[in-house]
Amino acid sequence: MSEPTGNVILKSGRDKSVRNRHPRLFSGAIKEIIGHPKDGDVVDVTDNRGAWLARGIINQQAQIAVRLMTWNPAEGLDDALWSERIQQAISARARDPQLAGTNAQRLIFSESDGLPGLIADNYDGHIVVQISTLAASNMRGVTISALAAAAQPKVIYERADEERLKHERVSPGGGLVLGRQLEDNHPIEIHERNVHYLVNVIGGGQKTGFYLDQRTNRAAVARYAGRGGSMLNTFSYTGGFALHAAMLGAGRVVNIDSSADALDVAQQNFVLNQMLGNTHATEMEFVCADVFDDLRQRRDRGEQFDVVVLDPPKFAHNPSQVDRAARAYKDLNRLGLALVRPGGVLATFSCSGVIDALLFQKILFSASIEAQRDARIVERLTQASDHPVLLSFPESEYLKGLICRVS
Repeated sequence: MSEPTGNVILKSGRDKSVRNRHPRLFSGAIKEIIGHPKDGDVVDVTDNRGAWLARGIINQQAQIAVRLMTWNPAEGLDDALWSERIQQAISARARDPQLAGTNAQRLIFSESDGLPGLIADNYDGHIVVQISTLAASNMRGVTISALAAAAQPKVIYERADEERLKHERVSPGGGLVLGRQLEDNHPIEIHERNVHYLVNVIGGGQKTGFYLDQRTNRAAVARYAGRGGSMLNTFSYTGGFALHAAMLGAGRVVNIDSSADALDVAQQNFVLNQMLGNTHATEMEFVCADVFDDLRQRRDRGEQFDVVVLDPPKFAHNPSQVDRAARAYKDLNRLGLALVRPGGVLATFSCSGVIDALLFQKILFSASIEAQRDARIVERLTQASDHPVLLSFPESEYLKGLICRVS
């Protein structure tokens, strides 16, 4: 990044989001580009009358044409600014009291930390980086140097976010960029207070290897199972919700996932916590199956649980998929509600950013009507504090959760 090489002039009436410091400028808002900026260059953004508004990084091949990074005309977009923001993000996590008691946290959360397209997660000194924009790709070297200086990690590993980079017309990177190569069969051990997990940071798995965003929610949901209670943990992945319930003395937990590899790690996690004395006498089951099919079979058999957890993958990646996703969420929650014993709870989540909280609640209402169950919201949940929500960028609040008492 360097000095501006062009001016982006907005169409009349299309400057409101920029004035409101939203970090994404879509191509449809652009009237004209003055100069000859290359993709990845710094550009200034002005309104239709020429008044300066913001500065960002242009990518004319992408729908998000400019990634806005400053609303201060005196602030340059250079290596020093990028490095400074990395340092600020890491320092903020170090001061966060909610991250005490864990050795795994998100260090950088893209636009919420002023670093569009950059994700960095720390697993006990092993940092996994994901890059999803041209702006972040061009700053790869600066990012690695800044992370090494600020966090002093043992390893920095990049996992390619190929789907998002495809929309940016950028070739993905990936692999070891600092430190000693890890072996596929040598996972990292992390902990959330007393619960321990094994994480494979170099391959397989979801996101950068683990769902750090559900950290506080795992503990919140587990309380409802209580000592001796039962939990049905769907889309269980490596058993996060189950292990917290076991630590609190749940009597029986059933984990369902379509990935045999994920369930294998979940079993390893259960054994690890048994060895540490964290799981009491919990009966832990692992079922490799399609979740929708398995839930229908359990409903037809009349099974019920004290707690049912629905934590599916993202059903909608863009606005065109909202209707289809809404139907899937309704079907899933209708099945889940049928499996909650009277007086028990449903803990249901959506990580689809295009499904907002109000729509998600409406979907759950519709599911409750079809399931002929009354459900009352007792807690609203969101992503952990190391995934902060930038007020000018509401899209950064993507994870929505509801705990409902069912009768």
